[in-house]
Amino acid sequence: MKYHIIPVTAFSQNCSLIWCEHTQQAALVDPGGDAEKIKAEVARRGVTLSQILLTHGHLDHVGAAAELAEHYQVPILGPDKEDAFWLGGLPAQSQMFGLEECAPLIPTQWLAEGDEVKVGEMTLKVLHCPGHTPGHIVFINQQARIALVGDVLFNGGVGRSDFPRGDHQALINAIRTKLLPQGDDMGFIPGHGSMSSFGHERQTNPFLREAPPPR
Repeated sequence: MKYHIIPVTAFSQNCSLIWCEHTQQAALVDPGGDAEKIKAEVARRGVTLSQILLTHGHLDHVGAAAELAEHYQVPILGPDKEDAFWLGGLPAQSQMFGLEECAPLIPTQWLAEGDEVKVGEMTLKVLHCPGHTPGHIVFINQQARIALVGDVLFNGGVGRSDFPRGDHQALINAIRTKLLPQGDDMGFIPGHGSMSSFGHERQTNPFLREAPPPR
């Protein structure tokens, strides 16, 4: 799997262009805005966009999805349907952040735990990792040992859980039971900030350190 991170929006959200080096089929993960910047990168790489993938329904991750899907005539896949209320509330999110209004969005297909998405010869496994939002999903490429985790986990941090239907304990449980078992060597692209690995976060992330046993 080849990938290129395109920071977009005032929130420096990591939109990821991923592609299969054998077929040059590509997908955009979380195109949150700056559609023209994203189009320019797709053209520069010479790849053929086949789909748009969403990890969750927050505006800074989905803001350009509808425009790009129409431009390239491709489907939008994800997130889990538990985030339908976030996608339906995109106009309110726009007002809240003082950004240009974004229309409500219904993806071509909701995704759920255990689903698989094919991009050329690549396979992305879908994990449901709620807590930041109830329908948040993560894409895992086992062959490349890369995960696209949206706002679940960051280099040195974890996602916020103070949004409607957020749940900090569910978030930590998802990281511990679904992400960390993928292996210390698996790198990940977070929704914001620099890349890291599950092993590095397991050892150093203050939110994931085990509490010492009581004396």
